Amino acid sequence: MGERMLFPVPTVYIFYYTVFDWTIMEFEQYVCLSVFVLEFLSSVEAFSRPNIVFILADDLGFNDVGFHGSLQIPTPNIDALASSGIILNQYYGTPLCTPSRSAIMTGKHPIHTGMQHDVIYAAESWGLPLNIKLLPEYLKELGYQNFAVGKWHLGQFNKRYLPVSRGFIHHYGYWTGHKDYFSHNAEEFGMWGLDLHDGLEDDWSEFGNYTTRLFTRKAEEIIENHSPEEGPLFLYLAHLAVHSANPHSPLQAPRETVKRFEYIEDKNRRIFAAMVYELDLSIGRVVKKLSQKNLLKDTIIVFSSDNGGPAAGFNQNAASNWPLKGVKNTPWEGGVRMAGLVWANNLEQPGRVYTNLMDMVDWLPTLYGAAGANCSSLKGIDGVNHWPTLTGKSDKPPRTKTVHNIDEGFGYGAVRKGPWKLVQGDEWLCYI
Repeated sequence: MGERMLFPVPTVYIFYYTVFDWTIMEFEQYVCLSVFVLEFLSSVEAFSRPNIVFILADDLGFNDVGFHGSLQIPTPNIDALASSGIILNQYYGTPLCTPSRSAIMTGKHPIHTGMQHDVIYAAESWGLPLNIKLLPEYLKELGYQNFAVGKWHLGQFNKRYLPVSRGFIHHYGYWTGHKDYFSHNAEEFGMWGLDLHDGLEDDWSEFGNYTTRLFTRKAEEIIENHSPEEGPLFLYLAHLAVHSANPHSPLQAPRETVKRFEYIEDKNRRIFAAMVYELDLSIGRVVKKLSQKNLLKDTIIVFSSDNGGPAAGFNQNAASNWPLKGVKNTPWEGGVRMAGLVWANNLEQPGRVYTNLMDMVDWLPTLYGAAGANCSSLKGIDGVNHWPTLTGKSDKPPRTKTVHNIDEGFGYGAVRKGPWKLVQGDEWLCYI
C-alpha cells in the first residue's frame, strides 16, 4: 500500500428537476405513470408478511436520478418512490458488479467470500462459493416464492452456480456481465454467443426486443401470476440498464426514446438518457402491476444501483456521479456511493432522507428482519439490520463504519468510519 488520503465525506443535498425543453403534451405523457405511482403509493394500508421487490440498476450514476438533483434526465417514477419512501443518502457498496451482487446475496463483504477482486467473465470457471447461504434461500425457509429476472453474474460455468440452484424457483435473463440490448448476444475477448435464458434453456425467440422492456414484461407476468395463498413474493429484478452493451455498439435505446432527448448535445449522453428513461418507465410499470394485483399494500420495494456510474467514456459509457469524485471501479465516492431508496407503507416518516450509513451487505439482514425473522439467528455475516431504524422502532444508528474494499490484486483498500474515509494504495484505480 502506498499513498494515504484522509478526507471528510461530502453531504449531497436533495432537490428536484424542472424540464423546460419539452412541450406540455410530451411532459404529460412522460409523467403519467409517475402520477399513477404517487396515487397508489399514498393509499396503501398496513401489512404483516411483506412481498419484496428488489430492483437493481446496473452502472447507474449518482447524478442520474431526479431525487439526487439531475437536471438533465427526469426520472419521475423512481422519484415517486423516493418522495413517498426513504432516500438512502449514505449508501455504499463495492465498485464492481460481481462483488456488489455477491454482497446483496450473502450479507458478507466480498473480502470474506473471495469475490472482491474482479467480475466473472464468461469463459471463467468460478463463482460465488456454494457453501454460502444466499438471501433467496433464507427467504425460502420463510415460505417465500422467489423469482429472478435479469442479470446474474455470480457464476455460470456449472448449473449448481445458477439462480435456479440457489434458492430461486425460476430465472429469466442472462448469466454474464453484459449483452446486446436487442440481439441478446454477448461478446467478450473475441468470443460471442447468445446470453438469454429461460431457466436452463436458451431463449432465441426475443431477437429485436429491447432488453429493459423484455425484463419488465417478465416481471409483470410473475406479479400477475403470483398467488398470495402460496406465500409472499420475492422478485429480484436486476436490469441490464444502464450498463454498456458490446464494444461495437455500447449504448443502445429505441430510436423513438432517444428522440425525446434531442436537447442533450452529447450523443452518448443522449442515448444514455434514453436508457435511463426506459428504466424509469419499467419501474412505473412494475408498481402499477403490483397495485392492479392488490399486492402493493403488502410490498417492500428496494431500488439500488450496483456500483457507481462509469462516467466520461469509462466502459464506453456516459453516466454522471457529480458532485462525487471518481467512477465505477475506483474506491472514491463516485465508485462506491450509490443511488438507493426503500419504499414500504410502514416506514417511519416517509418522504425523508436516511442519513445513517448503510452498506449493500445490510440488505440480507434488513429484508430478513422485515420478513419477521429473528436476525440473531444469522451467523457469520457482515450486514446489520436497518429495519427497526427505518420503521421507527429504534433511533440507534445500525452502522458507523464500513469497508469499501480491500483488493490485493489491484493494490488498494478503502474504509469509512463516521464522517471520515481512508483510501490507501498506489494502483491506477486510486487516481482516476
